[in-house]
Amino acid sequence: MKKILTLVCVSALGGILTLGGYKLFIEEEQPQVVQEVSENKLPVYVPTSTTNAVLNTVERPDLITAANKTIDAVVHVKNTQITRAPQSWNDLFSGRQTERKQLAGAGSGVIISPDGHIITNNHVIKGAREISITLNDNRTYMADLVGTDVKNDIALLKIDAENSLPFIAFGDSDATQIGEWVLAVGNPFNLTSTVTAGIISAKSRDLSGGQSFIQTDAAVNPGNSGGALVNINGDLVGINTAITSQTGSYVGYSFAVPSNIARKIVEDIMEFGDVQEVILGISALNRESDEAKELGVDEIEGVYISEVEKKSGAYTAGLQSGDIIKRLDDIEISKFSELTGYLKTKSPKDIVNVEVLRGNTLKTIPVTLTKKKDLFVEFMGMRFSNIPRDIKEEFSEQLSDGGVVIRENSSKYFYEDVGLRVGYVITAINDKKIESVDDINTLKEKFGDDFSDYLKKLEFLDGRLNKREIIFRN
Repeated sequence: MKKILTLVCVSALGGILTLGGYKLFIEEEQPQVVQEVSENKLPVYVPTSTTNAVLNTVERPDLITAANKTIDAVVHVKNTQITRAPQSWNDLFSGRQTERKQLAGAGSGVIISPDGHIITNNHVIKGAREISITLNDNRTYMADLVGTDVKNDIALLKIDAENSLPFIAFGDSDATQIGEWVLAVGNPFNLTSTVTAGIISAKSRDLSGGQSFIQTDAAVNPGNSGGALVNINGDLVGINTAITSQTGSYVGYSFAVPSNIARKIVEDIMEFGDVQEVILGISALNRESDEAKELGVDEIEGVYISEVEKKSGAYTAGLQSGDIIKRLDDIEISKFSELTGYLKTKSPKDIVNVEVLRGNTLKTIPVTLTKKKDLFVEFMGMRFSNIPRDIKEEFSEQLSDGGVVIRENSSKYFYEDVGLRVGYVITAINDKKIESVDDINTLKEKFGDDFSDYLKKLEFLDGRLNKREIIFRN
């Protein structure tokens, strides 16, 4: 028995010595990591393996609250038009009418006030004879068209309901950030409201010249047009408007009119009946142009002023050709679409603090904004202005009949097919003399911006002030 106990003790002692030797001479010391903290915080132990910690600390955004706050304020918009079929002999003798109502399109809309004002896209209700609104609880109302802004694709409708309606409050689209979670809320097929989620992919996207869209990867398909883009608080930050796709369906990108622009448009329509557009009064140099490359400003961050319009707020305030606009108020400006997007939220006579880089010096210059119609008019995809007085005096013989100068041309047809260039002077349309922008405004008010069906003849002066004319066969 003593021999057995002695053997057990010797074995245990050998195991202890072996384990102690391994710990002392063989096993490598495993480091402990301690995160450095300030004096006011306790040190935090961070394990060397962080897999479980990372998985446990991932937080998902709360999208349920935003969805619940907004789905009842998004509606289905139905556009009904009148079609006319050719009359047959039987129709004539029987007195049957050949007119009939036909669904021309549908989309979504957003209730923005408890008394029934609804914002949607202009293309959703364009040409409508009747507009019907279906709420999320399936109640249906006929809507009145209050006003539209074709350029920004916004329309304002009004319905009369028995009680106050749920609505979505406007948020601050300027405060949104790339990477921020958003919801696209629509009612595309009259199946009650539908919600998709994504993030803001980019801001100030310009798709067609002069636009400033919020880009998101939230799924938006035909029928979602006019729906709401909301942040996680349920605030309206955009009106879903367009997608970029070769198939006509969502492929990863969608675009929304920023809420600050939409709110300004709605307020103008309600107060004035139309949109009070403003301009700074400058022409910007295209960074991709040869001139920009020659000047070495093709990669600048900001907007390079190539020309200042006389009688504009920028001219009066002292902005100069060669200045680079870096900031408007507290909004950083790195490209032209950011400048135009911010100006769309402003009204005539508003004062904007313009920070410019002049040489190597930053200057902040307050500029009183000018009403756009006082200096320019946009018609047929082009922007026109009166001929500057000094130019008119210098070339008095060639410009004796007046005319309007093409300042911008975003129409592919008039630029590529017709050959109209910036600087050309339009002197007559359909044999009617054009002496000033007032004459263009008269045509625009009578026929609208889409004048192609009425255009028969165009007379103009080219870049060398040679008289030319074009006859159109429609």
